[in-house]
Amino acid sequence: MEGSSGNMRSSEQREEMKKIREKTVKKRSKQKEEEDQDQIFNFNYKPAEEEEDEEDEDLSDSEDSVYSGLEDSGSDSEDDEKEGSGDINDDDDDDDDDRKVESEQIQQTEERKRKEEEEEGVTDEYEHDSSDEEDIRNTVGNIPMEWYRDFPHIGYDLDGKKIYKPIRNKDELDDFLDKMENPDYWRTVHDKQTGSDIVLSDEQVELVNRLQRGQFGEVNFNEYQPSVEFFSRDVMIHPVTNRPADKRSFIPSLIEKEKVSKLVHAIKMGWIKPRRVEDDSRGRYYDLWASEDSSILAKHRMHLPAPKIPLPGHQESYNPPPEYLFTDEERALWEQQDPSDRKLPYIPMKFSSLRQVPAFPRFIHERFERCLDLYLCPRQRKMRVNVNPEDLIPKLPKPKDLQPFPTTQSLVYRGHSSLVRSISVSPSGQWLASGSDDGSVRFWEVCSSRCVKTVQVGRAVKNVAWNPNPSVCLLAVALDSVVLILSPSLADRQVVSSSERLLSGEQEVEPTEGAGPVIWSEAEGEELNQGIRLKIQHPKAVHQVVWHAKGDYLASVMPDHSSHLQVFIHQVSRRRSQNPFRRNKGLVQCVSFHPVRPYFFVATQRSVRIYNLVKQEMTKKLQANSKWISSMAVHPGGDHVICGSYDCRLSWFDLDLSTKPYKMLRHHKKAVRGVAYHRAYPLFASASDDGSVIVCHGTVYNDLLQNPLIVPVKVLRGHVITHDLGVLDVTFHPTQPWIFSSGADATIRLFT
Repeated sequence: MEGSSGNMRSSEQREEMKKIREKTVKKRSKQKEEEDQDQIFNFNYKPAEEEEDEEDEDLSDSEDSVYSGLEDSGSDSEDDEKEGSGDINDDDDDDDDDRKVESEQIQQTEERKRKEEEEEGVTDEYEHDSSDEEDIRNTVGNIPMEWYRDFPHIGYDLDGKKIYKPIRNKDELDDFLDKMENPDYWRTVHDKQTGSDIVLSDEQVELVNRLQRGQFGEVNFNEYQPSVEFFSRDVMIHPVTNRPADKRSFIPSLIEKEKVSKLVHAIKMGWIKPRRVEDDSRGRYYDLWASEDSSILAKHRMHLPAPKIPLPGHQESYNPPPEYLFTDEERALWEQQDPSDRKLPYIPMKFSSLRQVPAFPRFIHERFERCLDLYLCPRQRKMRVNVNPEDLIPKLPKPKDLQPFPTTQSLVYRGHSSLVRSISVSPSGQWLASGSDDGSVRFWEVCSSRCVKTVQVGRAVKNVAWNPNPSVCLLAVALDSVVLILSPSLADRQVVSSSERLLSGEQEVEPTEGAGPVIWSEAEGEELNQGIRLKIQHPKAVHQVVWHAKGDYLASVMPDHSSHLQVFIHQVSRRRSQNPFRRNKGLVQCVSFHPVRPYFFVATQRSVRIYNLVKQEMTKKLQANSKWISSMAVHPGGDHVICGSYDCRLSWFDLDLSTKPYKMLRHHKKAVRGVAYHRAYPLFASASDDGSVIVCHGTVYNDLLQNPLIVPVKVLRGHVITHDLGVLDVTFHPTQPWIFSSGADATIRLFT
């Protein structure tokens, strides 16, 4: 009995142990799922020791702890209990180890990333991110900007304030001038959103050009890179997805049913009208000329009234006389004719009574033609003028009828090692002087191109000018802030002695007003042996020197915005200098003396001022209509002036006609560096950086009613463009129709 009772107790204990084991496994699996979810969403890991403590507490407080007295059970139950408890504890240990390893790995990877970012200085790429929509100042959206045409503003910014349109007072002429003169006009785009003009950068222009050529916007993008084949060409047996259709696809939608019922109710109540009824009450047709007043029309003598319909004739009657009816031949001829050639657009017909007349078949066509007559009626008579286009072209003489002028290159003067900035011919026409950046002044014999004399001045020569008086032989040389007076001793003894007498004048004891910065000094030693006689020290760098026609006065130009000392006039015989202007309006570019009258021409960047030296007042101001004047020359008669500018223009001024250019010549493609008149022949020339010299025929008539005749006759080429510089200076021979040009290729060329 005891054995049987022991067996019964052991079987009961086994069943209870099974139940306890199942409950414990379920509870542990549920806890593990919750912990996994916490790990996924919160990343709040607990140490393994705390988890074990919590599990122990749960086990001690649970109902399973009631069966603590099962330790006294039999051997079979103990073995089973040991096996069961060993399985559960092993699983828990494995889970705890896995959690420890995962938490440690995640912490290590986070620490490693943080260290790498701190070492490399990596910042968050989304910290300063802003979309394109946030950068747009105008927040009106993608609407036609013509809606804001009549408003002073063009939209609203992010704060809701009005964005006012920029002040644009440019008309069509200003736009055309901007198109001609602005180098960035072709890359300027008008932004309708903000009403401003945007100049595209080189990268944006390159992007637009690539897109217009049909290329990709990214330069480094390779459109021929190997493609990744996501799908193979082999046909599969089974589809990629074979999911059955939803149940809702077979059932009518309740939401659509509600919408339809609402629409039906709105139609019944009259809130929605399915078919709009056209309101014929408002008139759609009106008379074009009803509002015109006859008194207003009477003022316009050229007014044409609208054509009226001709009155009906006998042939339009329903019962016309028999002579108006067509015979068979006339009917056949009418049918064969073109509709535009027929005399009548219908065939006259006869009816016994008016009620037998049918509807007119051409009624709609006739009304349409009448409307066309009214619509296309000319409202005003215009007198057309037939002009032959060839009559608008001025009749210019042929260049061969305007000879002589220089046509061919005869001599090349070589010897300078750097660009030749200035040249000047002696009054006799036998000698040529040139100044270069190599620090030398060379004297050439014109006919043989032989260098007779070289004077080393040590610095770059800006300008040279030969004294125009044939009784003296002097040369003025401008370099840095010094003007040198040279006596080359190339003429006969009488001329040389008169030159020395002119230079040996005594300096005035009383200093003149405004001449403090200028210092006169005589050359000594080696400079005296080279021919340098006088040195005139200026406060600024001198860019140009020019002589008066009588040869005693000399003017020098020092362009400087910060000073009023830009122009000085020197008298060589008395060795005195004076500043004729208290202040200069603008940056002085060049000056010139009038060949006959006591006038002085001063050219600034945009205008030429003419001063009367006797009355000491400005007599005229010439507007050059160019951005930057580079050179100026006065006609030997004194009534005409030409100005060259850096924006490729040559302006001819007629002083008796207007203060604006009489003629603008745009023959050069680059900046005009020098201009010159011939003393005897009706010729003038311009030199440019495009390497060409353009010779023009300019006849000035004694009759003031006849305009000057300007004809371009020859383009002379020969200089090589060096460092983007072409021909720097040009001058005519005093007696022959020859022209000299100096260029950046360190050569001087004679064209005859």
